[in-house]
Amino acid sequence: MVKPLSARVTALLGVALLIVAGCASPTPSAGGSGGAGTVVVATAGEPDTLNPVLNYGPDGASLIFEGLVARDARNALTPALARELPQVSADGRTVTAKLREGVLFHDGSPLTAGDVVFTYRAVLDPKVDSTLRSDLDMLASVTAPDPATVVFTLKHPYAPFLQRLALGVVPAKAFAGQDVNKAEFNRRPVGTGPYRMRSWTPGDRLVLAANDRYWGGRPANPGVVVAFVADDNVRAQRMRAGEFDAAELPPKLATGFAGQGGHQVQRVPTADYRGVMLPMGNPVLGDLAIRRALHAAVDRQAMVDGVLGGAGEPAFGPVPPSSEFAEPSITGRPAADPAAATAILDAAGWTPGPDGIRARAGRKAAFTLMYPAADSLRKELALAVTADARKVGVAVTPQGLTWDAITPRMGTDALVMGYGTPYDPDFVSYKLFGSAFAGQGFFNPGSYRSATVDTALQAGRDSADPATRRAAYATFQRQLAADVPWVFLTYLQHTYVVRDTVAGVTPRVEPHEHDVANSLWWNVHTWTKQP
Repeated sequence: MVKPLSARVTALLGVALLIVAGCASPTPSAGGSGGAGTVVVATAGEPDTLNPVLNYGPDGASLIFEGLVARDARNALTPALARELPQVSADGRTVTAKLREGVLFHDGSPLTAGDVVFTYRAVLDPKVDSTLRSDLDMLASVTAPDPATVVFTLKHPYAPFLQRLALGVVPAKAFAGQDVNKAEFNRRPVGTGPYRMRSWTPGDRLVLAANDRYWGGRPANPGVVVAFVADDNVRAQRMRAGEFDAAELPPKLATGFAGQGGHQVQRVPTADYRGVMLPMGNPVLGDLAIRRALHAAVDRQAMVDGVLGGAGEPAFGPVPPSSEFAEPSITGRPAADPAAATAILDAAGWTPGPDGIRARAGRKAAFTLMYPAADSLRKELALAVTADARKVGVAVTPQGLTWDAITPRMGTDALVMGYGTPYDPDFVSYKLFGSAFAGQGFFNPGSYRSATVDTALQAGRDSADPATRRAAYATFQRQLAADVPWVFLTYLQHTYVVRDTVAGVTPRVEPHEHDVANSLWWNVHTWTKQP
């Protein structure tokens, strides 16, 4: 897991977008044309690194790298660098992968099992600053009995292990004698994917060129430019000015393009939720009555209709309703229930003062709600929560800040956060709600602790039995709903604007993390563009 999408955005540079055309990078012409069909896309999020070992695109679709497996348009696993889906032993503890023949890295060197072994061992190396290490803590060893075979030995059965094999494979020789954390590779990567890196200008753009030797066939376009534009309004203005072929935009801004000639608006289903993280160390939010009252007070349906423009649905927990692991009993009222919130606060001794704000033992029911200032959607959600809370006597002070300012305050101040995955509930929730990760940056920043949740999350990842896993995640969701460490607000539809000149767009259910990787352009190598 990495910090939320917006937390990885660098400052926007006010420079014109440059794009690929042969060996030069001329300014784009109107209509997002990059010369000879280069596709230009825009997103808010920018990676800190382009090294998969350090958490770049760990779930695949990173454009530059590939894993042993990939995901198709239905998010079903398909072979990638493995010539067929890896085989799992009867006891679930040995996974064997046979590599595809003839795969080359961008520098022309052949892919071998040794590269796969190096990649996974680097993640597990305590000297490497990889946030993925706990994702692979079930892995006892990874070996290469021959140049085309990789064997993973697990400490215990782990049902979603094949999904972990979407991690991009790096060439071992690129790190010979180097510190993985500081290697030049992290900014100038070499992979096996459909695109090779041409240049990366932090805060501005990532320029990728088609990999002519790609084992899956040369991409249908000559290259891709990913523009990093942190500010939603600026991104919309530049899309309207014709600088981009596709851009992700908040629902309200995207709707402004609907019905206009030359554009189409894509609403993509997701497992991406927004909610208010409530730190247990806050003297007001540490009180369960306050948390439960906030859960009842927020009007989720109004947020979906107003803030999201209908592009989403109410959220009551971290496992999306579309998941086989979703627990139906936790679903509450999508509209606010101020009577229930008032009753909870009255029973807990929080009484209204002359100004309408409740207090108990001399302490007012008041707290600060932070949100990333550049994220217009989170700002609107914060304002909606503020208004709903005020109606039941809780004073919320919304505060838009930079991520540098937000990060050190997450243990004491509430924060509008976003996470979520369509792949497996273990992938996000284990770190976000497990006691072992309390206070570790964006892993469980509110320091929520529950022995029941810890046991359930561990059971969900330790067992390969579907029934056991469903029961474990049902327990997890029910306990979370009872403790309310978060007030879940909405699941989003990711909204994109795409020029009509682009063909080949294929939406699929998206996770929270979707900037360079796993966005609408997950299959951009099949896109074509007319002048």
